[in-house]
Amino acid sequence: MSGSARLNMPFLSPGQAQKELSHNEAVQTLDLLAAAAVEEAPRSDPPTAPAMGACYIIDGAPTGEWAGKSNYLAGYTSGGWRLIAPIDGLNAYVKSTGTWANYRSGAWEIGTVRGASVVLDGVQVIGPQLGAIPAPTGGTNVDAEARVSIGQILAALRQHGLIET
Repeated sequence: MSGSARLNMPFLSPGQAQKELSHNEAVQTLDLLAAAAVEEAPRSDPPTAPAMGACYIIDGAPTGEWAGKSNYLAGYTSGGWRLIAPIDGLNAYVKSTGTWANYRSGAWEIGTVRGASVVLDGVQVIGPQLGAIPAPTGGTNVDAEARVSIGQILAALRQHGLIET
């Protein structure tokens, strides 16, 4: 095996000439992937004057130097563009929006947070979706205003996915 299984970073070999080249390649790759941060949402073309160390997610229709590298991470280094194929589970902070990009099932998800629950200060505030709650009907004393308010509350809970429709 000439490189690591997940990120294909080059290994040093016994007796290898110019080992520093392989080592430097691995360091450049790690520099882009460890605590990855991209400048903005995915883009199709390289910026005209990228800053050293700037990193981007390449969208589904890349052009120019990025052609054929859909969904790759593109980092600008002293040697030009370093293009890295993402692997499932790779996360990158999107600086322009303050959100996260997650590579999952062959595509980038931008701003999606996944989990089983949300816990704040030790208290679960959001958990799994509950079953449907029917709108108020019937009864001997009908309060139309209360029914409208209850209906609006139920609609909001459904819209946010907290209860089934």
